[in-house]
Formats: sequence, C-alpha cells, structure tokens
Amino acid sequence: MIEFERKNRIAVVTLRRPPVNAINLEWIERFAEILDELECDRGTSVLHIRSALRVFCAGFDIGLIRQHLETGGGPAAQIDDTRKLQDLYFRIERLPQVTIAEINGAAMGGGLELALSCNLRIAAEEAVMGLPEANLGQVPGAGGTQRLTRLCGPGVASRIILACETVNGRKAEQLGIVQWAAPGAQLEREAAALAGRIAVLPSETLAASKACIAVQSERGRTGYDMELQMNLRLLGTPETQACVAAFFNRKR
Repeated sequence: MIEFERKNRIAVVTLRRPPVNAINLEWIERFAEILDELECDRGTSVLHIRSALRVFCAGFDIGLIRQHLETGGGPAAQIDDTRKLQDLYFRIERLPQVTIAEINGAAMGGGLELALSCNLRIAAEEAVMGLPEANLGQVPGAGGTQRLTRLCGPGVASRIILACETVNGRKAEQLGIVQWAAPGAQLEREAAALAGRIAVLPSETLAASKACIAVQSERGRTGYDMELQMNLRLLGTPETQACVAAFFNRKR
C-alpha cells in the first residue's frame, strides 16, 4: 500500500495501492506510522513522495463516502475520516524534512491536496491535476481551499475549485501549483536529482528555513475547520447524496 525506505539522508515514500492509489483509513494509518518515525529523525533531510503506479493519487476513496451515507454512519462519520486526512497533511506540512511530491500522473482531490502539503512539487508535463469535489456536491476538505489559495491566490484557486478545471503539469507550473514540470520520461531522474541536491544541505538549516517560511503564512486552522463544517452540512443534503449516487451510476 505504502512503501518506505531511507537512503543517503532521503526518505522515499512510494504509494502503491492499485488501481489509482485511492486513500482509505488503512492508507492514512500507514502514512501516520511513517510520520511517527520521521518527526524524530534528524538524520534524514528530505521526504520524497512518489507513486509506483501510473496515477499519483486519485484522492479519497469515494466508496467510503457512499458507505457512510448508506449504512448509518452518515455525514459525521465521513467528516471524522476527512479530519484524519487533514491532520495527516498538517503533519506532513510541519515535518522538519523538506518534502517533495513527484507527480507522475493524475493527482486529483485528496491526491493533489497531498502534494500541496509538500514544500516542493515536480510534475510530469502530462500529469493531470484538479480539485473536482464540487462534482460530488462538496468542497475540497483536506486543505485544498486553504493551501491552493495561499499558494496561487484566490483567482487560480477559484478557477480550479469553482470551475472544476483540471490542468496538466505544464499548465500547473505556469499557474504556480507546481514549481517544476518535466517530460514524463525524465521526471523520475529529475525528482531524484532534486532530492539529492537538497539532501546534502545541513538538516538543521533546512528545518529552520522551513520554519521561517511557514511563519509568513501561518493563519491557524480556521479555514480548515470551515472545510469540515461545510462538508458536514453538505453531506446531509439530498443534492450531495444524489451527486455521490450519480458518480457510481456513471461507473456502471
């Protein structure tokens, strides 16, 4: 599901949950175990997150939302799951290590939110990115409304979230969603070179630099809590429940 290895001051997390690296509770728990190790590891300078599949991460497993709505757990149960994912991404954001997302393929919803929680993002020019939650009658709930707006401004965030626009890696670089875009055939090599270049720098200096950068934009959890509150309300509405049902009807 998630592989973890360390080499030369670089920790590599490889997502491997076929077919599309969809996020479920087991995925969250496994990632949290990895973060338990990294938060106290001063010998590792870089966390490099990548995928072994053709998709980077398709986001939260929609089947879990459907299960909660149909089996009695209801909106509150789904919000509890989303809060766990929010908390996981908060932890990634606050790691002492420099975090790199290597986006080799589709990064949608919670998958793009995972990348947004990282310091650096390098994407294949062909990779597709988006926050399509409005199609399910919801808002991006794992930090997407907050991090994308802070990163690119309300104009770009509105374009991606309100218009449900998807962009490829080349366009994402132009919009500032990722810092680099590379041809797919070169992505793995360039991402590894980036991680290696950073890993030779003093780990304490990197951690201190991250802390200074974070102070500039730190605004607490207000917006993140609002994401959860809005989705708690929306998941109880007939419109959102119909959107979820329609999603599965289209797949049949």
